[in-house]
Amino acid sequence: MDCVGDALMVWDFCTSFGRLLNLSPFSLEDFENSLCYKDATPLLIVESYSALLRLLVKDNGKFAMTIEKKKRKPKITQVTWSEYLCDFLETTCGDELSMHISTIKRGHYGLLEIRVKLAIFHELVAQALDTDTIKDKLDEYIEERQALAATRRDEALDEGRKRREEKERRKSEATGKEGKEERRVQSGEGYHSIANEVTPDKSNGKVLSQQNHSSRNSENEGGDGTSKKNAKKQKVERNPSPEDVNHPSKREIHKLMKNEIKESIEMKSAEERKEFLEREIEKRFIRTSPLGKDKNYCRYWFFRRDGRIFVESSDSTQWGYYQTKEEVDALIGSLNAKGERERALKKQMQKFYSKICSELQKRSKEETQQIEMEEALVRRSTRVRAPPRENPALAFLKYVNKWKEL
Repeated sequence: MDCVGDALMVWDFCTSFGRLLNLSPFSLEDFENSLCYKDATPLLIVESYSALLRLLVKDNGKFAMTIEKKKRKPKITQVTWSEYLCDFLETTCGDELSMHISTIKRGHYGLLEIRVKLAIFHELVAQALDTDTIKDKLDEYIEERQALAATRRDEALDEGRKRREEKERRKSEATGKEGKEERRVQSGEGYHSIANEVTPDKSNGKVLSQQNHSSRNSENEGGDGTSKKNAKKQKVERNPSPEDVNHPSKREIHKLMKNEIKESIEMKSAEERKEFLEREIEKRFIRTSPLGKDKNYCRYWFFRRDGRIFVESSDSTQWGYYQTKEEVDALIGSLNAKGERERALKKQMQKFYSKICSELQKRSKEETQQIEMEEALVRRSTRVRAPPRENPALAFLKYVNKWKEL
């Protein structure tokens, strides 16, 4: 049970950065079954290793230098992947993992313990996260998420402004008659007050004229100063340096991205715009964080592509999960709103409740279909039994990497 966390981490990384790795996504069950399979090395495992190793080779780091010294072929294939993996274990990993090199070289990777397989994957993912490719992609995602969040914030402010204007309009219509009468009274009083103010003061005419003259001079002086400053600013803006043209600032990039997003959602309705922005923010994966903790400091995790709520014990030695809507409802109802941790956890679960339920329903539907297929297979006669590869329990052996780099 202590390696469940590694399995979730590796699977989440591979599926989240699948496009960058040229690795088409796969389910957590298929990944688990592939790790447990001992007869051979499933294609899913081979493609996952190959994708991670290719990323390290392209990064031109320590591992890439080792490959260059050994004069390996530049392309990692289904035949040569084990050689690259052994080079990685020999170069990067310690004695605990490098001791299994001989087993892998003999072609018996499937006989390794699951704990060892996941430890190798864990080390590969840790090295991949330190590459410039992943770092640049994360920076790009952060900028895009910020632009999307800013657009979503502007949309919310715009909706709030429209609601306020509508409320004020209705209020003004309801009190229209009273407002007209008040304006009439105020206009009459204003006329008399203006007439009184215009009356000249003969006794203090000289003083007033001096004050007016001094105020005009001060305004002119201030105006000249501000005009000079504005002229300087305009000169600077009109003549930007070549560095600014070639390397726009982050603020300018952010503004451009924001404008592009607004143009793309301009023709959509308010609800469609909101859904689009939420969906696009989710696509820009940065990291998976736990929903929260309960009173026993157990962490609760929700992964976008699985649907289940995973529970990790405080010492990370035990794992469990909730897989039905009824179980999730019971969990939310059992959380104590008076407790600081459970109140925050309950709030997060309520926030993602609709998403969790939709994923769970989708998952239960797929499981029902799989059970029906297995039952239909059992009912068949032994003489017409389907070959092993058509068995739903061995569906992970049919994995094909559709995003593989040619």
